[in-house]
Amino acid sequence: MTTGGSGGERLARSGVVMAIGTAASRGTGFLRTVVIAAAMGLAVGDSYNVANTIPNIIYDLLLGGVLTSVVVPLLVKAARDDGDGGEAYAQRLVTIVIATLSVVSVIGVALAPQLIRLYTGHRLSPDQFDLATTFARFFLPQVLFYGVGAVYGAILNTRGSFAAPMWAPVLNNLVVIAAGGLFFAMTIGHPHPGDLSHTERLVLAVGTTLGVVLQTIALLPALRRVRFRHRFRFDWRNAGLRSAGAFAGWIVGYVVTNQLGYLVIVKLALASGNASHSSGFSPYTYAFILFSLPYAVIAVSVVTAVFPRMSRSAVDGDLAGVGSTLATGLTTSAVVLVPASVALVALGPLIGTVVFAHGNIGLSGARLIGGTLAGFGIGLVPFSAFQIQLRAFLAMHDSRTPALVNLGITALNVAFDIALYLALPARDKVVGLAIGFSISYVVGAVIQAVILRRRLGEFDRPVLRTYVRLSGAAAVAAVPTYVIARLLTAGLGLGVQAAFAAAVVAALAGGATFLGLANRMHIDELGEIRRLVRPGLRPG
Repeated sequence: MTTGGSGGERLARSGVVMAIGTAASRGTGFLRTVVIAAAMGLAVGDSYNVANTIPNIIYDLLLGGVLTSVVVPLLVKAARDDGDGGEAYAQRLVTIVIATLSVVSVIGVALAPQLIRLYTGHRLSPDQFDLATTFARFFLPQVLFYGVGAVYGAILNTRGSFAAPMWAPVLNNLVVIAAGGLFFAMTIGHPHPGDLSHTERLVLAVGTTLGVVLQTIALLPALRRVRFRHRFRFDWRNAGLRSAGAFAGWIVGYVVTNQLGYLVIVKLALASGNASHSSGFSPYTYAFILFSLPYAVIAVSVVTAVFPRMSRSAVDGDLAGVGSTLATGLTTSAVVLVPASVALVALGPLIGTVVFAHGNIGLSGARLIGGTLAGFGIGLVPFSAFQIQLRAFLAMHDSRTPALVNLGITALNVAFDIALYLALPARDKVVGLAIGFSISYVVGAVIQAVILRRRLGEFDRPVLRTYVRLSGAAAVAAVPTYVIARLLTAGLGLGVQAAFAAAVVAALAGGATFLGLANRMHIDELGEIRRLVRPGLRPG
């Protein structure tokens, strides 16, 4: 089975190159999460995570969705049509983002208490609320640097430079790791929000924002290498954004829908506490970060590679090219994501124990994170497919369809989350939130595929064939993975070392089973990835 021949291998090769950088950034991001979680525990963690989420929400609501979906096609078009290769156009975009988000950041800092109250209601204790407000005042200026960094990354990607945007987050993560380590060394025992000194608060607050600032600055040398010159341009009428008004409007609707759904999830997660943890929000957040690791290394790398290609094919009116690139992206990513999903579902509690049962989290908190991770793992493949298919719509300059689909699946997500929250016991409510997330994206990915088939032809025929065979191999491999894990933990216990041994042995057994079956099924994408990775493993 093939989905594009040499095109598939070229896409896989681009994906591998970007995946190396993404793996480094996500790997250090993973370590960052472990250090921060161990240092803060769950009570301080709730304040930190709520405050650290708000800048991302504001950025997404205002410009994030537009920047990531509208800017790339517009930059591609400007590079093709403008006499200067799109230079002036890119300069206008940078100016607009800096001017707009600077004002937004100032307003956000002034309204920090109100923003915290909007998302948390009265679920945080007075000490937690005060700490979250302090963090938010330091974190909200990140909105500016997220926006500028996103435009820089789009400029670099459309000029064929992918390495710097993939590696820049490493610097951010290292700074926050240092801040978390310093905080851990400064505090004794389990830190409580009301007991932190001014200096201890500043270590986390300044360190977290400094990382984002340095991540953005780190892109400047790469911009010089692609010969982009900074120049403020205020002739915004020539920015061409008005022509994208309806398109951008639906993107804003898409983002607003997501954030309204997330608002419900935050409130449910904060209300799902019990005697062993203050709320379910930090476990939900940490589990989602772990879940995002395989998604980011594989699917985000594929999205980064296929979106400019699909955009160029769409601009040229080549819908068959859009479908071919989309099919290749879906099948290439699935080869790695399907077994990763099995590992997350079967080994979630063990992974949570190994990663988080340190410092101030404790074993019960770590296993709760792991159980939530297993709930997210169900949706790894459909969530990734949804995001890749979304780019096909955007490449064809259609934001209306994905916005309407997203409205439906967000409503479905909220409905499932509320139902599971009401049905499950207190200790499992946050796990139910993750399961509701996964179910909604299963439905969403299928709906998208049906619509795209009508527009692009039978692009999904090879995709379905590959997915069916991968799913069959994964279903068989899940049995020894789960059974071996259960047998080993029954004999060794549930401690960190026992969980690590059980997870490694079970993963090796399941992985060998999956690879053996996949080879017998002659899944070509597996061979392409093997040929690309093998040269990098040879000495010299």
